[in-house]
Amino acid sequence: MNDDDPSEDTVIAVERRLATLREEHQDLSDAVAALEERPQPDMLQIARLKRRKLALKDEIVRLEDQVTPDIIA
Repeated sequence: MNDDDPSEDTVIAVERRLATLREEHQDLSDAVAALEERPQPDMLQIARLKRRKLALKDEIVRLEDQVTPDIIA
């Protein structure tokens, strides 16, 4: 194992965190969809939820990069 490889415990912790973030991201998607279906949706609240979704997505991608090994071609 080289220094760039995360330990097994670290990978497990990151996978758990990813699962939590993905669930929260899906919950926010559901909340946005529900708000958008209202006759007069609260656009400010929708914008806040969408910003939070984007932040979560960024963190998900960052964590996925940590656990995905680099492939040297």
